[in-house]
Order: sequence, then C-alpha cells, then structure tokens
Amino acid sequence: IAKGMTPPRKTLFPPEKICMDWRQKRRPGAGLHNLGSTCYLNVILQCLTYTAPLANYLLSRHHSRFCRQQGFCMMCIMEAHVRKVLYSSAAAIRPRAVIRDLKYIGEFKPDFPGDAYEFLRCTVNAMQRACLTGSRESDGSTRETTIIHQIFGGFLRSRVTCLSCKTVSDFFRAFRDILLKIKGALSLTTALEGFVAPKQTEGRKCFKCRKCKKKVVVSKVVRVHRAPRILSMCLGRADDGTSRKLSQVVEYPECLDLRPYMSDPNGEPVLYSLYAVVVHTGHTCLGGHFFCYIKACDGQWYKMNDVSVESCGIHTALGQQAYLLFYAR
Repeated sequence: IAKGMTPPRKTLFPPEKICMDWRQKRRPGAGLHNLGSTCYLNVILQCLTYTAPLANYLLSRHHSRFCRQQGFCMMCIMEAHVRKVLYSSAAAIRPRAVIRDLKYIGEFKPDFPGDAYEFLRCTVNAMQRACLTGSRESDGSTRETTIIHQIFGGFLRSRVTCLSCKTVSDFFRAFRDILLKIKGALSLTTALEGFVAPKQTEGRKCFKCRKCKKKVVVSKVVRVHRAPRILSMCLGRADDGTSRKLSQVVEYPECLDLRPYMSDPNGEPVLYSLYAVVVHTGHTCLGGHFFCYIKACDGQWYKMNDVSVESCGIHTALGQQAYLLFYAR
C-alpha cells in the first residue's frame, strides 16, 4: 500500500479463495436468445459467464447461501444465469431474469438498443452493491475488498506536478475497467501509451498547489498502481467531435504485459492473457449489432452471436474490430 492509500479496516472476501483457473473443464454452454434489442446485454453476460474467477465463485453458490437481500440482487441473478448457461442441455436459453430486472441494473429498456460497455459497468457495479448489502463498512478501502472488486478492481495513481514549483502530489482511485482513446491509435499498446502520457491543463489553473498556496497550471500522469486480476478495457469508438464511429482496426495481442503502464514500470512483468473480445458492427455507435469471441472453459475459442455458438481459432478472435477486451492475469 503506497503512501497516500488507506489500508482497509477489514477484508470482506479472502483473496486466497479466488481461483483464476477453471475448477471444472467442460464444453461451452448455451447461446442466448435476443429478446428484442438485447445483443448488447447478451455479449456482456457471455463475457462474465466465462470470466473464470467469477464463474468459479458463482458456481460454488457461496453467495446465495448467505444472501439476505429482499428483492433484486445482481449476484443471485448472475449465479442462477451462469449455472443455467453452463449446465443447460439446450442450445440457447432466454436471459429472462436479467431482462426482468433491467431497470435496477441501469437505464436500459428491453426493446431499446443499449451499449455493451455501459451494461458491463452497470452490471459489475450492481454486483459490487450486492456484495455490500447488509455490510456496515463505510470506509472505501474495506468496500474495495469484496469478491467483485478483487476480481475486476485495481488502483490508478494520478501524479500531479505543479509547473511553477515542481511539487509532486499523488492521488489514488479505484477502477474496475479502463476506457481508452483510440483516435490515431492502430494498436492497443499505442492506446495504452496515450493513456499514461503526461497531460497538461493547457493554461487553465484548476489545481491548488499545497506549496504555492494558489491555483496553478499542472502536468498530470495517470498510471496503473495496482493491477486487477481481470483487466477489462473499452476501445472508445465514439468520436468526441462528431457522432461518427471510429471504425479502424486496433491490433491487440493474445498476451499483454501491463508493467510498462504501471507506477513502477521497471519491475517484474505483469502478464495477462486474452479471453474475451466484444465486437460492434454498424456505422454509428447508436445502432448496429454486438457479438463476441470467448475462450471457454475447455480452452478453445468460440464466436458467440446471440443463439449461435461456433468454434473458431485464436487468429479469428485476434483479427476483429474490437470494442471491449477482457484479459486475465
């Protein structure tokens, strides 16, 4: 824990009980029926179903055995969904429970197109809230020790340097996904280099320097301080200037070393392996269709497109116009 970070008062889930490898090897599960305009929801449910540490925990039924939540509980819904997908003998199932409770997850409607990245964020946040139900822990550091934050969460360090007196201030914040700007980027590494590149406040005095005692122009560098077990990244395809979609192919590797983008870029490699890719087709970000490529429990890659689950190779999964990328340590 770095200087400036508050240690948790207690740990809500023991990290040694998180299993990153599949406890059971089995063939891929069922596809998902599109119940209106729900492809954005289907891809995220499939990506989460094949997130090994989450699936291992949900299949253990640990949550539902101790859950006291009345009514909507995202963890109970996901537990039932993952069991249904992986144990079903049907070729495809209907994710009715998720659609029934959409309004509790976020501002989504079953018959209205949604965004896969927004649904991912809302679903993970809803699972995080479910893990805190009944907990009296109010300090942020303890809240970041749930099973969900320990799977998806890490910490970013923002290092702010006063351009007048060169005083350095560090700030830390939790994250559960990273949004990358891809305008002009042809590879994931270029987008990550852009993410950690120094940014200046360009003449705007918006930060109060503790030494100068006034608002000053600063340089800010954001880096990953603590790497998550599961790294989910969104390649931001909405062009800020227009409503057009940035449709260039951004190359991404099967194996990723996060170390060059961390607070200490000179330590041991922090290696990740790709296990899910979400693709968006369509000329604008508002419509179109979502499908995904998943590395399933049997170690093989599959294209999952609503009800369809088809075997494919790693090179197919690597050659897509990706929107979301999921990597596991």
